[in-house]
Amino acid sequence: MSTQTISPGILDPSFAKDSVDSVLMDFLEFRRESSGDPQMAMFVQLLQEFMAGGKRIRPVLTVMGWQAAGGETGLAAVVRVAASLEMFHAFALIHDDIMDGSETRRGRPTIHRILAGKRGDDRTERFGLGAAVLLGDLAFAWSDHLLHMADLTAAQSAAVMPLLTEMRTEVMLGQYLDLRATGELTDDVEATLTVNRYKTAKYTVERPLHIGAALAGADAKTLAACTAFALPLGEAFQLRDDLLGVYGNVRDTGKSRLDDLRAGKNTTLVALALRAGDAAQRARLRTLIGDPGLDEAGAEEVRALFAVTGARDAVERMIDDRYRQALEALDTAPFTADAVTALKHLAVTATRRNS
Repeated sequence: MSTQTISPGILDPSFAKDSVDSVLMDFLEFRRESSGDPQMAMFVQLLQEFMAGGKRIRPVLTVMGWQAAGGETGLAAVVRVAASLEMFHAFALIHDDIMDGSETRRGRPTIHRILAGKRGDDRTERFGLGAAVLLGDLAFAWSDHLLHMADLTAAQSAAVMPLLTEMRTEVMLGQYLDLRATGELTDDVEATLTVNRYKTAKYTVERPLHIGAALAGADAKTLAACTAFALPLGEAFQLRDDLLGVYGNVRDTGKSRLDDLRAGKNTTLVALALRAGDAAQRARLRTLIGDPGLDEAGAEEVRALFAVTGARDAVERMIDDRYRQALEALDTAPFTADAVTALKHLAVTATRRNS
């Protein structure tokens, strides 16, 4: 794997993605082959299969942050740090699916569903959940292993470790706030945006950019510019995700578009509809959203209410506003020209995606 130089011009996200994939798959293949136990080998293979695919947005942003701050040498270490973030993300997704009771992820059964096998008695279901927790824990531990394998300098470690700790703390808080709000529908739009900020904007965009920039020796001004770009873009990313959870095509998203509605996710889309709807519309939304037996006909009724209350259009405007804020932040950012170009392309992808 060649990770020593980046070609001039636009930083190709596929380069970063492929480099990180190579590190991850080599690491997991080594762990599987050297496990010495068939059960452990099966466990690792399950993680390999789970991690195949995915957008790799956090690793890509880590490499972009490094380039934005003028990074020129030591890309191999940057890629290993980026791979450690993706391994941490695998942990977060596995546990998130358990907490949400999700059945599918990336078009496949979730880890706890695979481990439980065919639906059976309570013991089988508990085994699936417990074993999935352990596999998530293993991914967390191995994210640290990958980080140590990066052989960072003392200065790099001192700059990166506080950021990594903050990232982990923030995503746990965001997940807690999300869990607490699920099933308790309110019209508190600001509360939903707070969840978005901690669970997605900071975790998915800001901290990976910070970590990459810190690896290149970024100063406070550069880190602040990362934040100015990242937070509005991260919020837009999550708002798009909320729409895809209700309107997306399962062939593109890999997840049912009934899951969020059945779970009673109190997204910005829901809060806006509750705020704008009349008494009858609000009552109907509260009846339908959070119903574990909601079918597609009921979901279509919810979508119609999102349309008639103007909630869907309002979310699209919020996405556009935050997209423009992110681009405006790049106008004055002390980033390399190539990184600015790459980040502009990524902003389009993050806000206009269909998966």
